[in-house]
Amino acid sequence: MALTLSHLRRFAIARTLFKPTTLKRAIEKLGFVQADPIRAPARAQDLTLRHRVLGYRAGDLERRYPRLPVEEDFFVNYGYVLRHHQGLMHPRTPRAAWSEAREAQARELLEFVRARKTAHPRAVDRHFAHGKITNWFGGSTNATTRLLDEMHYRGLLRVARRDSGTRVYAVRGAALAVAAQTATVDERIDALVDVIVRKYAPLPSRSFGQLMSLLCHGVPQWAAHRSTALKRALGRFAHARVEGIDWYWPDSESPLSRRWRIDDEVRLLTPFDPVVWDRRRFELFWGWAYRFEAYTPAPKRKLGYYALPILWRDQVIGWGNLSVVNGRLVCSFGYVGGQAPRDPKYRRGLEAELERMGEFLGLGYPRQVLNRPVSRCTKSERL
Repeated sequence: MALTLSHLRRFAIARTLFKPTTLKRAIEKLGFVQADPIRAPARAQDLTLRHRVLGYRAGDLERRYPRLPVEEDFFVNYGYVLRHHQGLMHPRTPRAAWSEAREAQARELLEFVRARKTAHPRAVDRHFAHGKITNWFGGSTNATTRLLDEMHYRGLLRVARRDSGTRVYAVRGAALAVAAQTATVDERIDALVDVIVRKYAPLPSRSFGQLMSLLCHGVPQWAAHRSTALKRALGRFAHARVEGIDWYWPDSESPLSRRWRIDDEVRLLTPFDPVVWDRRRFELFWGWAYRFEAYTPAPKRKLGYYALPILWRDQVIGWGNLSVVNGRLVCSFGYVGGQAPRDPKYRRGLEAELERMGEFLGLGYPRQVLNRPVSRCTKSERL
């Protein structure tokens, strides 16, 4: 049977939206869970896991993090990575070296954290009072908070837990630092590439290259190895050319297998869900451009502040904007075709998804749903 884009689309959906399991097993299957601080109506990591973990509630990852074999760290993006895989990335050597003064500050701060076992950024700032600096968005940030972030990135500190969303740090133990000391650089990079492909497959070749570039932020000390690592990867994964594009996936899987079945559930996905993360693949699969507009000025938004793609069967048919107002879930929806599908199975599926969302958020009824009319997306609106 000839492989088609339809096969790849169903393969992409079914392999990542696996049967819900325990939190630990879901993270092991995903390999990496991207994190984002915006709550609309919950953080990205929670919105990702709610589809894949039995009985998951918003905040469960944060609450259970100290008991899980995961670490917060930068991989291809910032998020939660299995402890073993984090060990493959360290010791991490950033491209920009510290000044002698910065080195001295880091040593002093490290001893402060070691003496207290764990340290909240507020406690660190009260003790050191390094002042304020300008952050990436032009605002003001405590200089000690920035130093904590830098030390975490370098592997000197780890996130021990979070208090109301704020990272609480501890010194990174020797046991975590020697997780993969016997592996060669090529073996480490290949193992990390395996994580990427398992999560985001099937990958168009350009997206594969993009993710390899992002991995250079996770292992900047090996940036010079990117080209050879990509060549090895393109040669060792299963692949096929479909409609003029080369696609890649784990060689233990087949997009033509009958195991990849699509159900009738309606799902509201986070913008960072592996089904929709790759905007290039998204447009190839569904023929319209999805944009994340949280940082777009409000007058220029077309989909909304934090539009959640609506997946029904094997199609992403629109998007929803959800928020919690006075304990009620307020929703508005837009559709690529200009209106919701008339199939009663879709309406029942959306109702069931909103009930699941309410349970996930710990909300009850009543719920307010606003159906906002939206124009059909055109080719000119594509990326």
